[in-house]
Amino acid sequence: MNALLRSISFIFHPLLMPILGVVLFFYTSPRYIPLSIIKGKLSAIFLLTILFPILIFYFLKASKYVKTIYLQSTKERIVPLIINCGVLVYIAFKIFPINEYKEVHFFFIAILFSTLSCLILAILKFKTSIHMIASGGILMFLIAISIHYSINLNVLIAISFVLVGAIASSRLHLNAHNYSELVIGFFIGLLPQLILVKFWL
Repeated sequence: MNALLRSISFIFHPLLMPILGVVLFFYTSPRYIPLSIIKGKLSAIFLLTILFPILIFYFLKASKYVKTIYLQSTKERIVPLIINCGVLVYIAFKIFPINEYKEVHFFFIAILFSTLSCLILAILKFKTSIHMIASGGILMFLIAISIHYSINLNVLIAISFVLVGAIASSRLHLNAHNYSELVIGFFIGLLPQLILVKFWL
């Protein structure tokens, strides 16, 4: 059980959630999108939301700004979150502009607001769960896609609810967060997606 809960935190790492949201969009979208464009967009998202943050982490670690990839203190989170905000702005307006991919554009704008909220809390020395922010955002985006395209994604949504609970249990088991940090993180991820859904639903 210990190994399972630890693996959940790694498998469903927050870095993977943006590309997961994009994959869900391309998978469910009824409109035709050339495969070459899908591959190009996914490659860009992989570079910007996974590879680039990993490189930034090693740079910050070499600079003694952070100690581990878990960013255990609120101080360690500030610079990575600021950089991530810049990356999200670039993705929302350059990779997925509103006139081409409205759904994904607002998906990343919502992630930006969630990240800014997490940054403000970090400055105020409150460490919310980024895992729960990511999982809450994906869950709400999946529900919105189901409504938007009038398709039955009940199985995926049910699995997402189970995964949210599993991720929360994993973070508690690892003593990474307490209950309030998990709950606040979940709603920080979910609410921006819910609020901005009116602009594309």
